[in-house]
Amino acid sequence: MALFSKENKKYFLTPLNDDNPVLVQVLGICSALAVTSQLKPAIVMGVAVTAIIACSNVIISLLRNTVPNRIRIIVQLVVVAALVTIVSQILKAFVYDVSVELSVYVGLIITNCILMGRLEAFAMMNKPIPSLIDGIANGLGYAIVLIVVGAFREFFGKGSLLGFQIIPEGAYDGGYINNGMMTMPAMALILVGCVIWIHRAYLTKK
Repeated sequence: MALFSKENKKYFLTPLNDDNPVLVQVLGICSALAVTSQLKPAIVMGVAVTAIIACSNVIISLLRNTVPNRIRIIVQLVVVAALVTIVSQILKAFVYDVSVELSVYVGLIITNCILMGRLEAFAMMNKPIPSLIDGIANGLGYAIVLIVVGAFREFFGKGSLLGFQIIPEGAYDGGYINNGMMTMPAMALILVGCVIWIHRAYLTKK
């Protein structure tokens, strides 16, 4: 099947590792730093960005031959803004507490450089199916980094994951103390830097 062609597999696998939007292209860093103090908002942001990139890629791919070149950026922004508004309302309806925690960062997905980059570099030049695969893969590549950093920060900063206490009370009675630095914004930058370093060291070795 064309869906599982070698080229489509390449479109899917490349953003997950060799050309990861955060680790290799160093895009989307602002939101990666802002929403990773806990795992739950990191997951929600990752899913939201993945859904928006995938949908906007398909829409722009369908419109690519009908949109005049001089207004393509405006059309892209309108499509993305509409999708972000829909996602924002869904979050408020079903996960209001996370929506409040994410605050303005949901709205700022409109200006996410990963999203606009994929629209301009891929969706405007490819058919809908490859564009859908590219959008999902880049969204997942972004989400994976958020989830890793969010899980690490919440576990060592609060001793929990997704709000559930993981480190037993006995450990605290024995003198264990949560690392408060993990909840600070500066630690997000340090952790993302460490993840990028490890990833690139691994690729260089390979």
